[in-house]
Amino acid sequence: MSSLTMQGSSPTAAQPGCTLVDLSELPRVGFRGVDASAYLLARGFVLPDAPNRAVTQADGCHVARLSQTEYLILGSLVDGGERIAAEEARWAMDHSANYLLPRQDSHAWLQLRGNPIAEVMAKLCGVDLRAQAFPVGAVAQTSAARINVIVINLGSTSTPTFQVLCDRASLAYFMGAMLDAMGEFAGTLLGIDASRA
Repeated sequence: MSSLTMQGSSPTAAQPGCTLVDLSELPRVGFRGVDASAYLLARGFVLPDAPNRAVTQADGCHVARLSQTEYLILGSLVDGGERIAAEEARWAMDHSANYLLPRQDSHAWLQLRGNPIAEVMAKLCGVDLRAQAFPVGAVAQTSAARINVIVINLGSTSTPTFQVLCDRASLAYFMGAMLDAMGEFAGTLLGIDASRA
């Protein structure tokens, strides 16, 4: 049995080695096409300059570039993802090659935070996610616990943080695998309110 600690919506005074939060209720959306970059720039987003890179926006949302023409945008905890929900709602098909990719139902979203997160992921994933190989802003499209995942390093030196997206139908299985891997690292499962705090 793992030594994982379960927490509700309030963080404890003594921070654990790492925490896991299910952010799947926050809005997220994708855009794809040769005109997607121009569209997002016109909407005020700062874009990564190369595939498999991510940039945090001034309002706390994140833009990950998955290929030359595909972007994934994650909502901000600050506004509860309202900006990204509004972007998805306002998009309309026109003559440009920019296509909406709804991601709310297709991808679950977990946040893994704390100093040992690379070691946690090493139990599940063959890609080297240590800071020297996977710096802040890096994106890995790989597999973990035998399912396809997107791992985005959106932390800092002081607060290492991975955003991990997986198939929504596999969320319960993948979360179980993550919690098991966190067991020896004083892992804690937190509610989303704790992450906002």
